[in-house]
Amino acid sequence: MELICPAGTPAALRVAVDAGADAVYCGYADETNARNFPGLNFSRAEMREGVAYAHRRGAKVLVAVNTFPRAGAVGPWRRAVDDAVQAGADALILADIGLLDYAARTHPGQRLHVSVQAAAANPDSVRFYVEAFGVKRVVLPRVLTVAEIAAVARAVAPCETEVFVFGGLCVMAEGRCSLSSYATGQSPNMNGVCSPASHVAYRERADGLVSRLGGFTINTFGRGEAAGYPTLCKGRFRTGPATGYLFEDPVSLDAAALLPALREAGVAALKIEGRQRGRAYVEGVVRAFREALSALEEGRPFVSPGLLSLTEGQSTTQGAYRKAWR
Repeated sequence: MELICPAGTPAALRVAVDAGADAVYCGYADETNARNFPGLNFSRAEMREGVAYAHRRGAKVLVAVNTFPRAGAVGPWRRAVDDAVQAGADALILADIGLLDYAARTHPGQRLHVSVQAAAANPDSVRFYVEAFGVKRVVLPRVLTVAEIAAVARAVAPCETEVFVFGGLCVMAEGRCSLSSYATGQSPNMNGVCSPASHVAYRERADGLVSRLGGFTINTFGRGEAAGYPTLCKGRFRTGPATGYLFEDPVSLDAAALLPALREAGVAALKIEGRQRGRAYVEGVVRAFREALSALEEGRPFVSPGLLSLTEGQSTTQGAYRKAWR
């Protein structure tokens, strides 16, 4: 299984490659990719240099152009596709049907992957992308069990499947979430942000910490309680007689223990989330999963990486891979 690693900056790309990534995924510093945070992502020159660096060391670069173009203003997205191809990208990660059509017609030799933002989660939807645009891989949303992943992988072969194994956990069908749009006016699917930092605020009070997003209280944390980043899907709310997390706790995905099962399910690639994270996170997670995969491939005793310190709230879950959502 390929190890696909995040690169939010040129420095992170180099760290990921040197730590053992088979491929890195990254995007341009604009609204065409779903991690459009200030200070992150690549200029055109940096992308060309990053691709060259990875290729010299035997790694691939997958360029994400995975937000949805604004109606009547598709130019930036088409330019991102053209520039990524010119830079030598090994694959483009796309979500929008119109953009997939453009890429398939304009660059017929370019390898195309379906982004998790497209939320293609069943054989019929995956087959559509394969038949219409010749895609070679689909990144499955984080809402399927391992058994469901195996069923999809069998049904769509030889199209490859890629799944997330570590990092921030989106509990929605990606590409279909509008929650933060209501709180901030910025869509994670079009503006490339989920809970943008410009709309996040924290307030200290006598009994602890209050986190807010776009003026809405998302959570309150007691003294000494680990505080997660305020996202609406991981907020703590009062509903009737109970107070708690409606969708999911503010925790990170860690599916390391499921690597043997994912291999058995026919998964082709394992994806680490975290383009907004620093170099220390990238290096630590990539090295740990590289060692875990090497042990699995060589038949050595498998030890799950100890990465709790790099997780959200210092807590982890296996998400839908092992359980149903609340």
